[in-house]
Amino acid sequence: MTALRIALLTYSTKPRGSVIHTVELAEALHDLGHFVCVYALDKDGSGFHRSLKCDSKLISAAPVTGGIDALIQQRIQEFVDYLKNDLLHTQPYDCYHAQDCIGANALLSLRQQGVLSHFFRTVHHIDQFNSPYLQECQERSIAEPNLCFCVSNVWQAELQKRYKIDAPRVFNGVNSNRFAKVSEDAIASLRQQLKVSGSPVYLTIGGIEPRKNSIRLLQAFADVLSDYPSAQLVIAGGATLFDYQSYRDDFFAQVKSLGVKIGESLILPGVIFDADLPALYHAADAFVFPSVKEGWGLVVLEAIAAGLPVLTANQLPFTEFLTDAQAMLVDPNSSAAIAQAMRQMIQPDTTRSLIHHSQSILPSYTWEKSARKHADEYQKFLTQHSTLNTFLSGAQL
Repeated sequence: MTALRIALLTYSTKPRGSVIHTVELAEALHDLGHFVCVYALDKDGSGFHRSLKCDSKLISAAPVTGGIDALIQQRIQEFVDYLKNDLLHTQPYDCYHAQDCIGANALLSLRQQGVLSHFFRTVHHIDQFNSPYLQECQERSIAEPNLCFCVSNVWQAELQKRYKIDAPRVFNGVNSNRFAKVSEDAIASLRQQLKVSGSPVYLTIGGIEPRKNSIRLLQAFADVLSDYPSAQLVIAGGATLFDYQSYRDDFFAQVKSLGVKIGESLILPGVIFDADLPALYHAADAFVFPSVKEGWGLVVLEAIAAGLPVLTANQLPFTEFLTDAQAMLVDPNSSAAIAQAMRQMIQPDTTRSLIHHSQSILPSYTWEKSARKHADEYQKFLTQHSTLNTFLSGAQL
């Protein structure tokens, strides 16, 4: 295996899905013997949620005055300015790989300026933005890379259908050992800190936003409360680049109209420290994730590794790796269906069955396997790229 120099770009240091993917992939590539450096926009100067095995460089992300367009434009430029200067003093990388449209647009700019010859992007999922500028940024970030990756069959097919792009499918992984065993003291401490004392406790991770289907989950939970008045719903997470304020306003209006009490039945802890994440899963009785759009669903794998019964949407990509014996697969557009499944999944026989059957998927999804797949695709591209350059040089002679 040829050791490669790899630069991975991510738009944040906060533990969102693509950021976790970047960090885990970087460390797994590092463990395989590659030199990896993660470049990340750092909004508040706090750095990553944990120390990394591999190199990392944090790029100061300054406050922005203006709307979402100004924000995205500035974030792209911050990447460009930092990388352009950094690459003058750094040995060139074999691979420049962005995990989102911001990093990809920055790398595109650098390629156009002749600073680098090629770059890659992983398309986790494709959004539909209201902002024409942001939509154009997304389109460029998919159409312009020399190589696109994707993490699921559904998005692989979508890239071929919409863009005629043949994207190699890589995948996400999970560190099963990290989530499987947590001390009782750590669980009890986190429960006390977050005021999690109900029964049953439902957990979801990803914050309050449209694609997480937060409002329908809330409506379903309010229905469940009629049978289980001491139940709690914990919605963890929330650090995102985009503004979902109108959706959040609707969510909290629903909280009020449904009579769900924040801090009692509904727990909103915000972003959870990475070190506390395994304990958070173990503090819950069930994991509920009726998301309507995901690249894959990293948190679903983490919940399974933590030994929780899982509820998720009966649609791709979840049905690529889960059967109805391994998870409660529900219509995400029906709060009644979500509520019914929430009741069923906490019945002892159902809980035991879901946990038993879901454990079998974990060995198929490890970060080491994902890193090996990435490295193979990197090497394949670089070999073809080198052969093409040699051919073109010979033709010019």
